[in-house]
Amino acid sequence: MAAAGPVRRTGSPGRPGYDLDSLLAVAVKVFNDKGYDGTSMEALAQRLGITKSSIYHHVSGKAELLELALARALNALFAVTTEDQVTSGRSIDRLEYLVRRSVEVLVTELPYVTLLLRVRGNTAVERRALARRREFDAFVSDLVVAAAEEGDLRPGIDPALTSRLVFGMVNSLIEWYRPRGGESVSELADAVVALTFDGMRA
Repeated sequence: MAAAGPVRRTGSPGRPGYDLDSLLAVAVKVFNDKGYDGTSMEALAQRLGITKSSIYHHVSGKAELLELALARALNALFAVTTEDQVTSGRSIDRLEYLVRRSVEVLVTELPYVTLLLRVRGNTAVERRALARRREFDAFVSDLVVAAAEEGDLRPGIDPALTSRLVFGMVNSLIEWYRPRGGESVSELADAVVALTFDGMRA
């Protein structure tokens, strides 16, 4: 599995009063609302309340904004795969930790992960992101297979189907989860883990 690479930034350093991170946050919201293909630089400029030339001061165009946004989501997910609890121990425990942390990443980076899960490969940037997503999916599948081989999955559970179902449930959070005051991310992760692993463990 390829390591998560650094985010490439080709734009100039940000102007005082408007940095790349805040520009990116607004761009991601517009991409999620209108779709990447349906978003023009003019629409971004209007939403931001700045000129198109001000955007170009930060990035080379909307493709770079998309690349930065998708890399933020992917790098956060891949970072989890290098944490100690995922790299050692029984595979079922590593998988459970990975699922828990993936929920936490999804909540923390909700707009960026939402964008990642909606790309369809229409551009070179999207195709590269989808290739990295497949690497992450393969990592998960390998853990499920290893857990089955170690005897920690219930008999009759199909590892390939299990990995798709587990992360299908995690990824579905983007469709309905909205942060609210007082809600605990750990409680949400606990619920996902309980629903998943109480029925999966041998």
